[in-house]
Amino acid sequence: MGINAVYEGAKDLPARIPVFPLAGALLLPRGQMPLNIFEPRYLAMIDDALRGDRVIGMIQPDVSNAEEAERITTPKLFEIGCAGRITQFAETGDGRLIVALTGIARFRIVEELTSTAPYRLCAVDFNAFPQDFVARAGEDEVDRNKVLSTLKRFVKANKLEINWSEIADAPNEALVNALAMMSPYGVKEKQALLEASTLRDRAEFLVAITEFELARRGSGSDNTPLQ
Repeated sequence: MGINAVYEGAKDLPARIPVFPLAGALLLPRGQMPLNIFEPRYLAMIDDALRGDRVIGMIQPDVSNAEEAERITTPKLFEIGCAGRITQFAETGDGRLIVALTGIARFRIVEELTSTAPYRLCAVDFNAFPQDFVARAGEDEVDRNKVLSTLKRFVKANKLEINWSEIADAPNEALVNALAMMSPYGVKEKQALLEASTLRDRAEFLVAITEFELARRGSGSDNTPLQ
């Protein structure tokens, strides 16, 4: 999914953005995230974003798990999130919005702002993540074979169906980031994947936590090559 706006660096993004706290949700640069919006405060956030620059920040509450996040009205936020642009939206007819976000770049919260809006608004800084604005940065350093080998074992252990031809055609950045976003891990693991310094670091951590999970469940190993 393409983006009509051009974001070449931090200067192209707003310094104040609405944030959507969602435990277990991971958005990464150039990744695609579908959202089903139904709470009034977030419907208002989307409406305001569509009238403006269409940028919102996805960020996780700093909690142990998603259940804890639901019990707290205004949970503490992690310091780092990822901004996305609304690239698609549709009204459902029953009051909901179906939204697609395309990731732009990670940000660090400077401060949470006082606002009359029903949603949370933060001053943010994108300057710590210049590589996020460069598509496919660091791809050559990713051990693609290791990523695919681990993915194959995970798919086999969980009896999943997967389109291997699409996987084979995916560039390393798209492959690693899509697998990280779709991974079934918890809040802390998703945050570590977000905060990984480089694409290689993200790939290595994804492989490590997947191998740990496979070993914990006694799934064994399967090092046969992918077809």
